[in-house]
Amino acid sequence: MAEAKQMLTERIYTELREAILRGDFAPGEPLKPQELAGAHGVSLAVVREALVRLVGDGLADRLTNRGFAVPTRSDQRWQDLTEARRTIEPATLRLAIARGDLDWEARVRAAHHRLARTPAHEAGDGRRVSPQWSRAHRDFHRALLDGCANAVLLETFDRLWLASELVRHWAADRAPDRDYIGEHRQLEEATLARDADTAAALLEQHLSLTAANLVCGNG
Repeated sequence: MAEAKQMLTERIYTELREAILRGDFAPGEPLKPQELAGAHGVSLAVVREALVRLVGDGLADRLTNRGFAVPTRSDQRWQDLTEARRTIEPATLRLAIARGDLDWEARVRAAHHRLARTPAHEAGDGRRVSPQWSRAHRDFHRALLDGCANAVLLETFDRLWLASELVRHWAADRAPDRDYIGEHRQLEEATLARDADTAAALLEQHLSLTAANLVCGNG
């Protein structure tokens, strides 16, 4: 029984997560457990557990005496997350370049190859980022840092990446003409050339553009 409930919660969590990332719910929109339970045909307890997980992921807010809601674009957390990533990830990339072996180089090249050949948007919808591209994007950035041989830094990357997922989707919607392909190609080339200064600078710029696009979109 407990296992069945856990599987159901996982399904509802995944469905709500994808719906939020797709933009089915507007920034700041309430996520009403009773309505969601009815729409998905599950118990209130299952929906609440899924929403609590989404809060932990940074994809929902828990409001005092007001339930749950999608975060807002103006939330200071997005700038704080970007500042944290700009501080940590370029330094981690430097370590990866210094310590990474040939197997690491092969993983970086393979991850970039997959990313470059994965369509960024869903078929028939030029504004929605495809789940396949999102996974390939994450895998490429993770591969870049994987050579650092520091589990704590990689775990930190994993947490920050998940917490930044919503803002990446929003920023992509605000800047559809951004040259992601070129940015990632330059990152790969500088990393595999073992040019730590250039690679770190490119990564910092790449991260900064996402936050800048979100701010411009709010203006």
